[in-house]
Amino acid sequence: MIRIVFMGNGEFGIPTLRTLHENHHVAAVVTGRDTFKGRGRTLTSSPVKEAARTLGIEVIEPENLSDPILIENLTTLDADLFFVVAFRILPKELFGIPPKGTVNLHASLLPDYRGAAPINRAIINGDEVTGLTTFYIEKKVDTGDMLLSAQVSIGPDETAGELADRMKHVGAQLALDTVNGIEREILSAVKQPDTPRRPAPKLFKEHGRIDWSKDARSVHNQVRGMNPSPGAFSDWPRGPLKIHRTQIVDTESPGTPGLVTDSSPHAGFVVSCGTGKLRVLEVQPPGKKIMDAASFVRGYRIETGMFIDRKNEPQQHDDR
Repeated sequence: MIRIVFMGNGEFGIPTLRTLHENHHVAAVVTGRDTFKGRGRTLTSSPVKEAARTLGIEVIEPENLSDPILIENLTTLDADLFFVVAFRILPKELFGIPPKGTVNLHASLLPDYRGAAPINRAIINGDEVTGLTTFYIEKKVDTGDMLLSAQVSIGPDETAGELADRMKHVGAQLALDTVNGIEREILSAVKQPDTPRRPAPKLFKEHGRIDWSKDARSVHNQVRGMNPSPGAFSDWPRGPLKIHRTQIVDTESPGTPGLVTDSSPHAGFVVSCGTGKLRVLEVQPPGKKIMDAASFVRGYRIETGMFIDRKNEPQQHDDR
């Protein structure tokens, strides 16, 4: 049995934490401090912290990962291994503490998609397969020697949130296989190729702005990859309209970008792209909750011939 310090913040790491706790000894969990969230500014703990409390594991919430007191405290825990899932960039004085190293679980088949948004970027790029990799942390982010990997298929309409929910369980098993292999000394680390691959930098709100002049499949993949966060949106005349789900209707016909070509109070509405068309399935008007597109059509009187993006609307000219 290996003695582990687990580091993580979000929901993605919880299955791994639980699996390692059940099969080894997790001496402590390092996670982010409580933060104020939502309109009510409620003080909220990280999902990993809540899970650790349920499991009865000591929680450490550092502000500064280079704090000498933190380094000393982690050293006195006498852990064999640190295991990291979706946390923060670790300084060398921290990841160099355990004798068996510090291992990271990353949600891509490295060296592809190094960075903060590997699942989102794989979907946005239209990939049909992705995966997870465990590797030893080094100073340069996501570049350490690889241990194990697992492939995961991507459904044609699957969102980033749905894919992450599947991958976190695959990742938990991969993490356990990795720790077991390290314990038995049967794993051989493999150096990552130096060849530049597709990066996965963090996504921001502006990355969600839909350009309807693109082809339907590209827009569909953008909507999937930005769901649930930070979200794809269209510059609707009444404010940013979040588009949460779409369905490809046509991939070949030329069209007028942003034009509503069909609208139904029962089936929602179809929008033309530069090439092809998309049926919008779920939207979120400014300040409102997510709703199905049919309800949106009924409530906001979306009609055929309208433009769902103001920048695509024909300019009005005064000929007086």
